[in-house]
Amino acid sequence: MPRSAALASLGNLAAPDAVARVSYRSQGNLLVVASGDVPRARETARALATDLHVTLLGAGASPHAAVTAWEGRVDSLAGYLGEFTATLSGLSVAGAPAASQPTPARFDLVLDFSAAPLFAMRQPPQGYFHAPAEAAALQATLEQLRQSVGEFEKPRFFHYRENLCAHSRSQVEGCNACIDICSTQAIQSDGDHVKVDPHLCMGCGACATVCPSGAMGYQYPKVSDRGAQMKQLVSAFRHAGGSNACIVFHDGDEAAALVDQAIEEGALAPRALPLEAWNVAAIGLDLVLPALAFGASQVAIVTTPKQDPEYVAALHAQMAIGQAIVDSLGYAGRHFAVLQVADVAQLEADFAGLAPAATVAIPATFLLSDDKRTAIEFAVEHLVRHAPAKVDEIPLPAGSPFGEVRVDTAKCTLCMACVGACPESALMDGADEPKLKFLERNCVQCGLCENTCPEGAITLFPRLLLTPAVREARVLNEAQPFHCVSCNKPFGTRQMVDAMMGRLATHSMFSGNGALRRLQMCADCRVVDMMSNK
Repeated sequence: MPRSAALASLGNLAAPDAVARVSYRSQGNLLVVASGDVPRARETARALATDLHVTLLGAGASPHAAVTAWEGRVDSLAGYLGEFTATLSGLSVAGAPAASQPTPARFDLVLDFSAAPLFAMRQPPQGYFHAPAEAAALQATLEQLRQSVGEFEKPRFFHYRENLCAHSRSQVEGCNACIDICSTQAIQSDGDHVKVDPHLCMGCGACATVCPSGAMGYQYPKVSDRGAQMKQLVSAFRHAGGSNACIVFHDGDEAAALVDQAIEEGALAPRALPLEAWNVAAIGLDLVLPALAFGASQVAIVTTPKQDPEYVAALHAQMAIGQAIVDSLGYAGRHFAVLQVADVAQLEADFAGLAPAATVAIPATFLLSDDKRTAIEFAVEHLVRHAPAKVDEIPLPAGSPFGEVRVDTAKCTLCMACVGACPESALMDGADEPKLKFLERNCVQCGLCENTCPEGAITLFPRLLLTPAVREARVLNEAQPFHCVSCNKPFGTRQMVDAMMGRLATHSMFSGNGALRRLQMCADCRVVDMMSNK
């Protein structure tokens, strides 16, 4: 079958380069937090005492000679496998008086019997376990704890380039997409940029998917390696006689088992070409648009109902942007789909509802770039070149990473605060001329310019401009230079000086004509005038 030939051809590709590793070390020091479930906590501590170094908190006397019993409560808990720090209030050991100050304590593992988990994030760190209510599930958790001793490694899933980050400038917030989407709270604000704790990162890749600038990139695998897989898969499928290829990205574990079972039972159409991802949350515009450019008819993302709802919402948003682009270019049909399925029957039914969609007549030959915006740009250029409809611009949904900046010239004073705030050099000044210029290709719609503008003169407008003007700087606003009334040197704009004069005319410090006149002087002449009129 063409599908079999296509999947077999992936073996001809070179293995992706190895990525950096993140290490953990656990010596088996376990904190058991009894909280409101003392009987189960005591029994569990007794069961684990022969395999781990157990400290039982808040459950009275020790249930086993090898269990250390403490009294107190957990005020806060932070860290990860091998490096947990619990801050304990009212700590009492062996009947001693309770500590008057909160006491930090270090552990490798944590088993939490609290009604509400001590970690509030959607996905807690490795090494932390919230005790399940079911007995069988609790036994499985205990087995995981016993196996969590030793040295462990995992890939460093992400690559961060802070020079591209549009998070913040001068304490004005711009893009928080990666912080908001992270289920492990591994990403935190760090001044103008963000910082990522690789030990907390679980490799979902959602941060790279929603990042508008490409500052956050996914490494497992890199976009270029995934692009080579898609290109090889679609090409081999087509040469083996297949048509209307649909690349099916799916999670490992349950989703992978469903897809494999569906293929074995013949429940998945032969045009479905599966590709497994560590997590489908990493599949964004920089992969789905190039898939169409390489000749695929569609891209479907298969996951289960257990998938994080925020990730699913982000995937739908990405697919909506991609669909808006191909719809405007005249490619008929539904090209992108997110399928949440619980069993093979639902997968078969949902996939059967995806009729083959139109795609390019001539597949692209370019190699996919690891730079997100470059990868999207190459794909869009190929899709435009072979598009049934010719358009100059495409309206995009709100939150899209492409668009223009519009300036209300009646409000803008050309203070250039927006230029200083723009992290992507999309907004520029006119050097020696009072001009505000804009390069649309660089704009990521982060909103920093809009939030920074003191006059409220800036509005973002999401769109994809397809003409050469997208690469050309254009003037958004310009003004007549204002010349110093003393030396005639230009030092600002007439609009800015007039606005300043109007606002300060009634101020007590500028009540005299001489003081107001100084506002119309350059910096040098202002000093000279002040010294000569003591």
